[in-house]
Amino acid sequence: MKHDGRIVAAHGRHYVVVTDSGERLVCFTRGKKSEAACGDRVEVEATGSGQGVVLSIRPRRNLLSRSNGFRTKLLAANLDQLAIVVATSPPFSEELLGRTLVAASSVDVPVRILLNKVDLVDKLDGARSTLALYASLGYAVDELSVRTDVAGVASHTAPHFGGRTTLLVGQSGMGKSSLLNLLVPHAQAATREISEALQTGKHTTTDARLYLLSPAGDAADGAIIDTPGFQEYGLAHLTPGTVERGFPELRPFLGQCRFVNCAHLHEPGCAVLAALERGDVARRRYDLFEKLTRESSSFRDR
Repeated sequence: MKHDGRIVAAHGRHYVVVTDSGERLVCFTRGKKSEAACGDRVEVEATGSGQGVVLSIRPRRNLLSRSNGFRTKLLAANLDQLAIVVATSPPFSEELLGRTLVAASSVDVPVRILLNKVDLVDKLDGARSTLALYASLGYAVDELSVRTDVAGVASHTAPHFGGRTTLLVGQSGMGKSSLLNLLVPHAQAATREISEALQTGKHTTTDARLYLLSPAGDAADGAIIDTPGFQEYGLAHLTPGTVERGFPELRPFLGQCRFVNCAHLHEPGCAVLAALERGDVARRRYDLFEKLTRESSSFRDR
């Protein structure tokens, strides 16, 4: 029997799919290549008790992925926004933050930067100073203290997460899991259900998991897709053009260079390099742009 549903957990070629009727199936894809992601709408066919196969993936609104140039990893699909959790302590990687922002831009997904642990006042000024640049570029920056201000965090974040599907990302130690448990109090129970289901498919860990914000299971109330903490974000699959458009501060100067195919690295008459010299573009942001451009597979193939 065929069903429509949504992937709520993914690991390799195994997926947990919740059908529109509420049935939970452990599904696999035919063929060797895994092309589905957490958050995908899919058509599945039940093949046995609690088992099924993914027949097709419904058209996506977007798909976020990362790549090291040899392998592309699908993160999540059909997102309304991306929330990046950073903290005052331990120090967060500004490069990882910048890479994630470019990735979100590449699929036109808006971003919220969540600065956690603002109760650590001796570390707060440094974190604020780093993030001031991103606020000036138009990114939403929220300050939180999941550990000491549970009520405040809940009331502040609810308007930004309700009714949306949000991908939650962050390095280990930033407090992402604590924030997830605050926003989704039933997350631990849902995690156990997913793990028990995947044990049937002989997989007990997942790459991404989707949790409905409503304990009653109402998808219209929104969802959070959680990912394991990662320390790097490869963007080798992006073209140089996509990379440059992922830097808001560069956009006013694009198309103003002497040469149409300017890479903004060393070319004479480059409007981006001129803006860098004037101080209109921060050096640390340009350095990341240069690094990502040189990493781009299409740039290397020139």
